Amino acid sequence: MLLAIDVGNTNVTMGVFREEELVATWRLATDTHKLPDEYGLLIRSLLPLKGVAPQDVHSIAICSVVPPLTQVFEDLSNTYFGFPPLVVGTGTRTGVRILYENPRDVGADRVVDAAAAYSLYGGPVIVVDFGTATVFDAISRDGDYLGGAIASGIALTAEALYERTSQLRRVELIPPKTAIGRNTAAAIQSGILFGHVGMVEAMVHRFKAEIGEHTKVVATGGLAALIQKETSVFDAVNANLTLIGLRLIYQLNADTKKEHGDERHE
Repeated sequence: MLLAIDVGNTNVTMGVFREEELVATWRLATDTHKLPDEYGLLIRSLLPLKGVAPQDVHSIAICSVVPPLTQVFEDLSNTYFGFPPLVVGTGTRTGVRILYENPRDVGADRVVDAAAAYSLYGGPVIVVDFGTATVFDAISRDGDYLGGAIASGIALTAEALYERTSQLRRVELIPPKTAIGRNTAAAIQSGILFGHVGMVEAMVHRFKAEIGEHTKVVATGGLAALIQKETSVFDAVNANLTLIGLRLIYQLNADTKKEHGDERHE
């Protein structure tokens, strides 16, 4: 079994694959203060709760946008599973040609999402990832990563509004009944959610004007389902896109090692 780990700024998302089947997933809060032993013990205790024996995990693939935790997860892989993980980064075969001005500036999760989206949906395709930031990625007809856009995420926007104003309060991130809010909570919900939907629709429109009108649009991330209810701009919503991309990239690198006569775990 392959354990795929996506270390994000807000959540650590994990999934276990039996060959191509995703058999279990988990979401943990990202905590840069946790040590390898803490995360290691936590992960090994979670696996059996969904029918996965820790000893059945034979490989681990990681993408991380939190540098302090990258080494933490590498260490726990070695200590608690007995082998080094594949960490997606510079030098990793991904099957994606990156056309960014500086390819090293592209976050590992964006490359992983691109690999998965192109494999599942073909190209051209736009990925909209709703995480701490809302990230737009453009993949060409040939599977090349063209670039994208980064905007403040929904939860981050809501938190900033609360922290930087004197009279506005935290609200539940649910759509109000009408765009015209008749109380302060509804007005905040309208501005944050419907405003975000408008931003997404406008950005997709601009991307399509540059790539082509027949470009598919795929949403992923923790808040994708919330936005999906308010727009018809998405052709697909796939909450496990990054995990699937990690599996594809792990397999690509494993096949490469076999071609060179090296069958050790990555």
